[in-house]
Amino acid sequence: MKWETIEATRGVFSSPDADNIVAIAQRNGLTMRGHTLVWHSQLPAWVANGNWTTTTLTDVIKSHITGVMTKYKGKIHTWDVVNEVVGDDAKMRPSVFYNTLGESFIDLAFKTAKSVDPKPILAINDYNLEYSDKANAMYDLVKRLKARHVPVEQIGAQAHLVVGSLPTGIKETYKKFASLKVSVAITELDIRMPTPPTAATLAQQAKDYVTMVKACLEIPECLGITFWGLSDKYSWVPGVFSGEGAACLYDEDLQPKPDYTAVRAALSA
Repeated sequence: MKWETIEATRGVFSSPDADNIVAIAQRNGLTMRGHTLVWHSQLPAWVANGNWTTTTLTDVIKSHITGVMTKYKGKIHTWDVVNEVVGDDAKMRPSVFYNTLGESFIDLAFKTAKSVDPKPILAINDYNLEYSDKANAMYDLVKRLKARHVPVEQIGAQAHLVVGSLPTGIKETYKKFASLKVSVAITELDIRMPTPPTAATLAQQAKDYVTMVKACLEIPECLGITFWGLSDKYSWVPGVFSGEGAACLYDEDLQPKPDYTAVRAALSA
């Protein structure tokens, strides 16, 4: 559902793969999360390279959100309305949207989404929110948005993490987010390691996955966990982090790993 795929040509909304996934969810009574309406990356050239004014880009954002949300209206439980708006330096990330409209593009996106379909939970989604600098920046941003009556209803923590290196205080960070009167979700959970995996790294990965699952289970405002991929065979990690991978619950042969067994036990308990 990313912009370059679903509106590659301006005003034409088409994504057969997304349609198939939504149809599978509908047939099986599964909850569907929509990802993502406004993101600085994976934009079609006509958006990324447009010579926009505040008026024209406002119209483009409204049209995109309206088109995508209308296409899947009644079928999406939660939308990632804006994605990765806080940079690695814990400041607002430069983008075609921020550079043209400033922080108000976030207000615009959420208010448009709420007007198109008031039922789904509306989320702001980002990575490294388990670390203090970005966590504090996200907290401050959502506090500002709420003060402006922007309908931010959830903070999504992507949680792309590293085996044996989970930061301390994750549950406390998520609790702090929840104090803003929003729900929390772990939205893109994977925990990567140096490859090939060993018995020791697989055992540690299982412990780390349980830590993350419990961090959600023990906070009433945490509404769910989405794992970022089923199998190591198709994971995004090796293509981005050289020499790392094995981040998912199933291995490259589509067999459950120790982390799968540990997560299942944690959920069953």
